[in-house]
Amino acid sequence: MAAPPPIGFAEPWEYELYFPRDPRAPGIARTTLRAVLDAHGLDELTDRAELLASELATNSVRHTKGPASVRLRWVCPVLRVSVSDSGPVFPVEVPAAISWDAERGRGLAILELVADQWGGCCLDEKLFGTGGKTIWFELRTGRGGPDAPPPAAAALAA
Repeated sequence: MAAPPPIGFAEPWEYELYFPRDPRAPGIARTTLRAVLDAHGLDELTDRAELLASELATNSVRHTKGPASVRLRWVCPVLRVSVSDSGPVFPVEVPAAISWDAERGRGLAILELVADQWGGCCLDEKLFGTGGKTIWFELRTGRGGPDAPPPAAAALAA
């Protein structure tokens, strides 16, 4: 049986990786993210996506007691990466002043500087059973599919 043709650049896709609370998990998430973006020809987003996903996955491992997940969702020309975990505390604001050589506390500032857009939400324990939160970020590529408007036009339409 022949393999199906690859997904076209402008066609939507989604991948999700679940990982345990293990210090190796952020590295595994980075490697997986890099492989997926490379396979889909999104090299221009890889470095930024890897940095931000690593920050969020590391926070999940450090500050929660349960497993987490990383989801990559592509809807041309936007990649959305979200990290969900069981931690009930949602970071509410970017610190006004940070020390860039600090080992902790820079995650939201890095999100603010590197992501095209970011946000998140708390997951209601009563509604979803375990509670927790999801933090996401979006990165835009300068390329669009055959029917995608140029990036400037897409930004104006949003």
